[in-house]
Amino acid sequence: MKPPLMYNLFPRLVGPTTRWAEHARRAREMEFEWLYINPWHYPGFSGSLYAVKDFRRLNPAFLPAGAEPMSLEPLRYALKQVSAMGMKPVMDLVVNHTSKDSPLIEQHPEWYEWEHGQVRSPSVVDPDDPSKVTVWGDLAEIDNNTHQGREALWRYWAGIVVEAIDLGFRGFRCDAAYKVPAELWRFLIAEARKVNPDVVFFAETLGAPVEDVVALKSAGFDYFFNSSKWWDLSQAWALKQHEEFGKIAPSIAFPESHDTPRMAAESGERQEVQRQRYAVAAAFSAGVMMPIGYEFGFRKQVNVVQTAPSDWERRHWDLRPFITRVNRLKLSHPLLQGEGHLRAEFGLDSDRLLLQRRSDDGSQRGWIIINKVWEEGREMSLGPLAGSAKSHRLFRVCRDDMPEGGEPIPETLSLEPAEVVYVLPVAEPAKAAEPVRSAEAVKSSAPVKSAEPVKSAEPAKSAEPVKSAEPAKSAEPAKSAEAPKSAKPGKAADA
Repeated sequence: MKPPLMYNLFPRLVGPTTRWAEHARRAREMEFEWLYINPWHYPGFSGSLYAVKDFRRLNPAFLPAGAEPMSLEPLRYALKQVSAMGMKPVMDLVVNHTSKDSPLIEQHPEWYEWEHGQVRSPSVVDPDDPSKVTVWGDLAEIDNNTHQGREALWRYWAGIVVEAIDLGFRGFRCDAAYKVPAELWRFLIAEARKVNPDVVFFAETLGAPVEDVVALKSAGFDYFFNSSKWWDLSQAWALKQHEEFGKIAPSIAFPESHDTPRMAAESGERQEVQRQRYAVAAAFSAGVMMPIGYEFGFRKQVNVVQTAPSDWERRHWDLRPFITRVNRLKLSHPLLQGEGHLRAEFGLDSDRLLLQRRSDDGSQRGWIIINKVWEEGREMSLGPLAGSAKSHRLFRVCRDDMPEGGEPIPETLSLEPAEVVYVLPVAEPAKAAEPVRSAEAVKSSAPVKSAEPVKSAEPAKSAEPVKSAEPAKSAEPAKSAEAPKSAKPGKAADA
């Protein structure tokens, strides 16, 4: 299977389904082949995308003007347009909770968890401070383990999955997968593949204890999302976790997600860091996911309750040529495909990192060279790679003047600030997908100037990569249905 290159279309930022195709087309031009769409369903009183009230009705925010409110045909047509571009739509599958005002509570109270006569709301405990507990008051927790009514409940979820495939979805991002029994996932995956044997399941397990992720090994997931976004390039936990979880299933990395702050804001609007984190994600594991707006340096974090199309930002820069270049290299070079094996040969305690990547079967090896410093260049001796000079080529993927076939390995490499370089074996490459043509030409990567520049936060001062922020806590109960999760060592991956 080709590396899953996934583009996250956040529907609250885009609006009605009639606008989805133009964004999908831009993603396809960058060689993305999967389009992940956050929940499109009718929400409960909080308005959160993840607080679903009706799984068989479209969110009014995504309903085209004049469309029948109860019809899913606008969604079906949008997915048909996406598929016609050669992209595979992925639906967010939420089966561990509903909104607290869902009619299912009254219709099937046996499907829910109850406490003191009230349906229970899901919560999360801060792993660093057990006294800090976040409760989502807009959500009602499903009991997928219950014996009373379990068969009907599981059949209900299977019906949602089968109907989604009929609508045009070809994959499912399984929200909070570790909170759902592996047995249920096996059942849903089996039911889905009776309809379409090629449907793909992606597990979201951000912040889960390692043992909970390991428990999902028997569930049959095709991919997990990993935590490399929080790796500071200096601690060993990410490499250990990559090797451990690689035994369960291949994974997908991402530089930011709808759950995290925007990288452009975290880095103090440094384009070179935006490039670094995507290049690292693309080489870290089997697949890569990028959220909408990353290519333009958007700075405002999306919100599952409040974000609207009016939050669309002016382009701070245009990284489409860079992202396309990295994606094509990942699709065409065998060493960048599969989960692989990673080992730090030098630099966990230095400002330059030499990371070895071996193929899944161990037959090929290459290197990822990273300048961790954001504001200054660095020199790095490549003497240890001298024996590979004839068998490998050097790819300066962060540079727009990179030769398509790479360049010879020098004795000393002058790294630009935050630069990432791939050293890959000379091999017969896999055939890359044909470039997608468009009337809109891919523009230069230079920042786009505007008469009204968007104001930004004060740049971060440190030259070291920003560390993971602690999960945000809120005193308000009706917040995002996605739990703020930790990516500390020993924690599992995210989507």
